[in-house]
Amino acid sequence: MSGFIDLHCHLLPAVDDGARTLEDALEMARALVDLGFSTIAPSPHARPEYAAVEVVEARLEELRAALARERIPLTLGRNAENVLDDTFLRGLGTPAARMLGAGRVALVELPYTAPVPALPDILFRIRTKGVVPLIAHPERCVEFERKGRAAEAVRTGAHLQLDVGALIGRYGPTAKKLARAFLEEGLYAVAATDLHGPVGARDWVRRSLDELRGRVGEETYVRLLRDNPSRLLSGESLESDQD
Repeated sequence: MSGFIDLHCHLLPAVDDGARTLEDALEMARALVDLGFSTIAPSPHARPEYAAVEVVEARLEELRAALARERIPLTLGRNAENVLDDTFLRGLGTPAARMLGAGRVALVELPYTAPVPALPDILFRIRTKGVVPLIAHPERCVEFERKGRAAEAVRTGAHLQLDVGALIGRYGPTAKKLARAFLEEGLYAVAATDLHGPVGARDWVRRSLDELRGRVGEETYVRLLRDNPSRLLSGESLESDQD
């Protein structure tokens, strides 16, 4: 199976806590291609302590050129991993907004260990600006340990993105349990790697993908890794969008 699309991957070199060098990025790219991915939307952290947008854009073009030079068949899209805070909310609808692909969706992350009691209101505010929030790795965030909170987020109009590594316990037993539960409930819109480096990538990503396929079957597997990511990247709606 090929044609997979990863909407959460820290592939750009020397912009955040992901790939450190161009060679790291190329090694990660080779692994992802071998595992069936054809498109990556690198998602550098949109935080003040990391690279500015101008640097990110330059790295994106440098990596595109390097992939072509090395004959690695991987297409790159635009993306960023945004912190769900006031700065992000104020930037929506302005040139400062760092969006996914065609610009209808924004990848957002919640704190890992702090609750977000105002989450439904925040998600509603994002939707009123015509943006669909794609929540990264909810199974790793304490907010979604609250019973029914993930389903509530989806009802509010957000999409949830599975970090496939959670299925094999990369982030501990709680994240593993939640990931499997959310899968069973059909809450995830897409699956992604959140890959940060090349060490061991082929092994753990392959095992994670195998686990995902075994749990959901081929049709849902393809929908989470190819069909839905393709639609979000191109700005199309999913059936669960509430417009």
